[in-house]
Amino acid sequence: MSIWTRLRDNLSRFSASFEQLLSGHAPAAEGGLAFTIGMIALTAKMAFADGKVSAAETEVFHRLFQVPPRERRNIARFFDLARQSMAGFETYAHDLARLFRDKPGVLEDVLDALFAIALADGGIHPRELDYLALAAEIFGFSQEEFDRIRACHMDPELSDPYRVLGVAPDCDEEELKQAYRRLVRENHPDSLIGRGVPAEFVAVATAKLAAINRAHDEIMRRRQAA
Repeated sequence: MSIWTRLRDNLSRFSASFEQLLSGHAPAAEGGLAFTIGMIALTAKMAFADGKVSAAETEVFHRLFQVPPRERRNIARFFDLARQSMAGFETYAHDLARLFRDKPGVLEDVLDALFAIALADGGIHPRELDYLALAAEIFGFSQEEFDRIRACHMDPELSDPYRVLGVAPDCDEEELKQAYRRLVRENHPDSLIGRGVPAEFVAVATAKLAAINRAHDEIMRRRQAA
């Protein structure tokens, strides 16, 4: 069952309107529904962070989440309401942080999706980057961890490969190998499914995994040439 079907089927459990949900004043949702509502709200507000929502960002949203045609009208209304302002952003970020406090991999998946939305129109606006940094802070990521995640998405071919892998340039071979294997394992599609992340996120993880592999290859090339 897709996250959109779960949203449609479960919204009737709550008396709150869409506006209440999006302003952060609705009764607390739980489990998969909380994840669904939080992701729609955060991605929509991510698109609004620079003061406008481009057609490219909306298209990436639909492509990323593969909204079934029969459900697009309801989801589009929810998304459109969310993207009208930044109100309630922190509420949803804190909800997801609380829901997945023991699953940092899922929270990193959320950040990956937000980066995909932000990059949809060809670059990241400073206000979008501020939004992402604050979301990462609320999720409990350190500055170093956020820098690693950012490096995987923002011109990864030009990024410092050591930053992409989250290791120091003078790390030894064993530390490098462990960091690389951990990131590959965490971003493998099977790992995402095991974390309970919707299958719609696999495409984002696949692109991130490619950046991780490029970074590792570049480090190995540099070390062999030294």
